[in-house]
This record gives sequence, C-alpha cells and structure tokens, in this order.
Amino acid sequence: MPSDETQMPPESTAPTPEKKSEQMSEQTSEQTPAAHPPALLREVAALPPLPGVYRYFDEAGAVLYVGKARNLKKRVSSYFSRNLDGTRIGQMVSRIVRMETTVVRSEAEALLLENNLIKTLNPRFNILFRDDKTYPYLRLGKLPTGVHLVPPPADQPVPPHPSSYPRMTYYRGAVDKRHQYFGPYPSAWAVKESIQLMQKVFRLRTCEDSVFANRTRPCLLFQIKRCSGPCVGMLSPAAYAEDVNRAAAFLNGDTAEVLAEMQARMMAHAEALAFEQAAEVRNQVSALSKVLHQQSVDNMADKDVDVLAVRVQGGRACVNLAMVRGGRHLGDRPYFPTHVEHAAVWLDEPQVGDVPAPDVARKVLEAFIAQHYTQVPPPPVLVVGVAVDASLIEALSEQAGLRMQAVSAPREHRRAWLDMAQTNADLQLARLLADEGSQQARTRALAQALDMAQDDLANLRIECFDISHTAGESTQASCVVFEAHQMQNAQYRRYNITDITPGDDYAAMRQVLLKRYGKLAEAVRESGGTASAAAGQRLPDLVLVDGGKGQVSMAREVFEALGLDLSLIVGVEKGEGRKVGLEELVFADGRDKVYLGKDSAALMLVAQIRDEAHRFAITGMRSQRAKVRTGGSRLEDIPGVGPKRRAKLLQRFGGVQGVAAASVADLQTVDGISADMADTIYRALH
Repeated sequence: MPSDETQMPPESTAPTPEKKSEQMSEQTSEQTPAAHPPALLREVAALPPLPGVYRYFDEAGAVLYVGKARNLKKRVSSYFSRNLDGTRIGQMVSRIVRMETTVVRSEAEALLLENNLIKTLNPRFNILFRDDKTYPYLRLGKLPTGVHLVPPPADQPVPPHPSSYPRMTYYRGAVDKRHQYFGPYPSAWAVKESIQLMQKVFRLRTCEDSVFANRTRPCLLFQIKRCSGPCVGMLSPAAYAEDVNRAAAFLNGDTAEVLAEMQARMMAHAEALAFEQAAEVRNQVSALSKVLHQQSVDNMADKDVDVLAVRVQGGRACVNLAMVRGGRHLGDRPYFPTHVEHAAVWLDEPQVGDVPAPDVARKVLEAFIAQHYTQVPPPPVLVVGVAVDASLIEALSEQAGLRMQAVSAPREHRRAWLDMAQTNADLQLARLLADEGSQQARTRALAQALDMAQDDLANLRIECFDISHTAGESTQASCVVFEAHQMQNAQYRRYNITDITPGDDYAAMRQVLLKRYGKLAEAVRESGGTASAAAGQRLPDLVLVDGGKGQVSMAREVFEALGLDLSLIVGVEKGEGRKVGLEELVFADGRDKVYLGKDSAALMLVAQIRDEAHRFAITGMRSQRAKVRTGGSRLEDIPGVGPKRRAKLLQRFGGVQGVAAASVADLQTVDGISADMADTIYRALH
C-alpha cells in the first residue's frame, strides 16, 4: 500500500538503538504480554531509515501484509511502539511473529517491488486487484524502408508483397518493436470498433499475409470500400504508405492535421477535375468528422488520459477505469478488488497532529493505481474521483520516466468524463452486489436442500466432474470448482483418460476420481482424518457427477476403496425427456432421490455448476481431438512452410494426416523440402 509519511511519529529526540530496543520491549510487554518474539522487536529497532518494502508473517508462515515505506525505521516502528489494543490494526499486528524487509534505492523501486510481491504472495490484509488478461492493442505494421515504395517500371511489374503494405489488426500479448502499437484499449470491442473506423476512413488491409499473397482478385472488403485492394495492385506502396501515416497520426491524436490534409487533398482532386477521387476523399472526411462529433471531445489537448472513479459499498468496491487515447474516449472497464473488508484496518494507522486518516475509497484507489500502473504504461494525466497521495504519483513518474499528474477536482470536459465514470462505477457495483446476493441465496438453498451446515457457506466447496468424447475418441474428464459463492476458474482441471474401452464413461469416471482424490485421501488418512492436505488442497464438501445411478455407483466404489465419506457424492440425473429443470439428485449413501423443483434456487446452482463442467470438458476434448487429427500442429504454424510448400506436401501425401505419418526421408522427396526443413516439419507434427 502507498505510505503516507505524514502519519508517522516524529523522529526528533530519537533515542539510541539500544535504548529504543529496550523501550519497545517494555512498551510491547505492557500492551500484549509476550505478543511478539524479542528477536522481532530487536529487528524492528535495528531497521535503517531507508526506503524499502516490509512483509509481515503470522505463526503459520502466511503473509499478512506487504507495504512500502520511504523510511523503513519510522514506518515499521510505528506499529510496534504504540498501544493498539482494541483497535482494528491491533488485531493484525497481534498476529505478526516474523518480518522480512528489503532495502531499495528509491521510493519508485519500493513501489515496484511492493506490488510485484502483492501479486505474488496474495497477502490477506492487502487490497488485491486481479486481472489475468493483458490489455488489447491495435497493431499496425511499420512501413518498410526502400521496398518498392517507388512504382516499378511498366515493363518489369513486381507482384505486390505483404511487407510493402502493413497490416492493421487486433493484438493482445507482448509488444514487438517491429510493429506500431496503439492503446491499450479497455476491451476487445473498443479495438474492433477502431479497426472498423480505420477501414472506413483509411482503407487499410486486415487480411493475413498468406491470404494477401494468394489473392488474384479483390475481396468483398474492396467492393464495399473498406479496403484499397493492395493485394491485387489497386494501390501503389507509396500511396498506401500515406494512408498508413495518416492512420497513425489520427490514432496518436493529431486529428486536426489529418482532417486539414485530407481536405486539401480533396480540393486538389477537384481542381484537377478528378471528381471521383475528390468524392472518395470527401466521404472519408465525412466519416472521420462524424466520429469526432460523436466523441464530443471539446479539448483536443487531452490526448492520453485515464479517468478513475471509485465506489465502496456493502464491503465491496469497484474502480471504473475510462480510457482516453488520442483524444478519443475509448470506453471503460470495471475492476472489483478482493480483501476490501480488511482495508478498514489501515484507517487506524498512527497519526501526527491533525492529519485525518484516509478513507477506504482512497485506499482502494491508491491500491489500484499502484498495482495497475506498475504493469501498464501510465498516461501523463489521471483524473481521479478522490485525492490520492502525491508521493505515489511521484514514484510512478520516476518509474515510468514520464511527468504525471493526478487531477482530483476536474473541470469542463474532464468533469464530464469523471461523472460518466462515477455513474458506471455505481452501476457496476450495484450489479455485483445484486449478483452476489442472488448467488449466496442459491448456495444457501442448496445447503438447506441437502441438510448441510450453513454456518460457513462462504467456504462451501463443490467439485463437479464430467466426461466428454466423440465416439470414444480423445476422451477427457473435467473437474470444475465452486467456492466462495462463485466458480473458481483458476482451480479447474482437465484429465486425459487412457487405457479404457473407447466410450466407457464408467471407466473414465473411475479413472478421473482416482486421479483426483487418490493422493488427497492418503494425505487425509496420514493427518488423522482431517479434510486438509498438502499444497493447500482439501476435500470438497460436495462432489457432483454428471450422471445417474451408474455414474454414482462407480463413484461410490472409488470412495469406498479410498475410505472417503459417501455422503459427499451426488449425481445429477437427467429428468424425463432429458428436459432442463426436471433433473433429480441421486445420492451414493442410499438416500432417496430428490427433485428440487423447476424454479428452485438450489437446482439453478446445480445446473450452473454442471453446465460449466460440461462446457469445460467439451472444449478440452475438442482441442485434444484437433491435435490428434492434425498430428499435433497445423502446417500453417510451421516456420518456412508457405503456401507453395504446403500445397506440394498435401498433394503428395493426401492430407495433413498423411504428412504427419511420413518419415523425414519421405518428406525430403517433395520438391523444395530440404533435409533441415523435413526435420523441422517432422518435429512440429510429432
């Protein structure tokens, strides 16, 4: 979390390290006798007055909190040198038995290290923002240098080459310096909308290089005036390069210059009596002007701005990020942090004088800014809903090598942006709370229907299994996990099923349950019957299998062999006519079937988990089947195998399967396939 040095106790008249250690030991023993080991207190007293990062651990070795400080000695000592009994921060400090610190050169380095550790260690008392996806970009290839930029002689025509006509495309992943990148964008939809605009105005190509190289006539995009047709020589490389430069200037926010240049070009065509060309440029100017008018951006000086609004309610929070790039509002994206309930702990931080404690909204926003912009390049301006620590912005500026400013009281168009972002944050949080309330009600209804304990529903863990195959081919089993009132995607697992009769779903279910619970059952027995095991795994409170009596009987046999509780197993049996809403629950311990009712909240939860297991199994099976049928890789993915070589290989061996079955020597018999290339193809397909 960003530190606020104004809240630290003054260092004037500071005692010597020896006296300080004695005083801290005496004060701590008066507050909470034997609450902290003497070695910990001596370590705190010996901390240097330098910037760094500190980590607190509890008795079990779990990380409690990760923080940074401009002055480690002042920051950390403040938590151990005051009477914090009865306060919320005291509850956390009382659990600390060990501490680790890392000294760095500057606060910017501390900020970067702190947030890397937060993402890695997942500390309980830090506000955490999780996002497993990288941001999408609009990628535009760079213009070549000296590659047919001058039209070739008429008697020596040169076929259009993809490298002479940079492609525009949607991109997500690591940035490659060989291309130009614009963004990031808040969503894939925003990127695709921009691509459509570029097609309408600048008519840049979006096709793959392999498609470009094999076109003999213009495609549909050329017919509807969304592409200039460079693949068939409708446009020279030099003219296409001008369109690329205009598109890049527009995406960078130089819209006025682009419009002026296009209008001048239109007038030049008109004066030369080239009215068709003038009409085309006029249509492009009209499309561009319409987009700028829809954006309602009155001040084009704000080219790159992020607008951040925060809303905290009901123990949850939402940070809504709206992006302005190149002077255009690209849309917004909500983020929902975890561990917000512990943010209030830090409102009891020691203070100096009349400095007020920060509120939870400020803590949430500072946590987002620190974690987000250590991973994503920041813009020069942040428009924020609440004021944030100036030292945080300074540290980010130093890290990014960019002069940044945070505006907490915006005016004019910035105020309109912030109001819009705040409205979206309010709506997104209200929707989340409503969805969570509905999901919690479903969990409670299922627990009631199955006579399960309801005192800790947040930790109720359900695992569901499903089997998928195509006529016995590429059999895969899926296991999905439901916990904390939601599906836990990171804990999903797929299992390859082997050495069974093709299509034997019962044998497949036996195999996946043994793989899933074999080692876990052994760990449970060794631990004396507790439901926990190594690696943080534990037995679920409920095991759902997609099937009726047959699958449940197989699951019962496995659980009996492993010595596990049979009451955990519940089968989801299709109802009459296999209609949705008529499912019945089948129990392995001999209880009668249960029909929950078509409109039952419990059945809705069961169906949700079952359908997710089915989806996860099918996608895995299809992926595995595709790998088997194509020999593990497509020919198009092999470097050096272009359209001509691919056509010769397919013609010689009759298809991809034939190519995969060929030996290296057989591959070398194809014209144009060298020994090295044959070896590359063989390795890729095997």
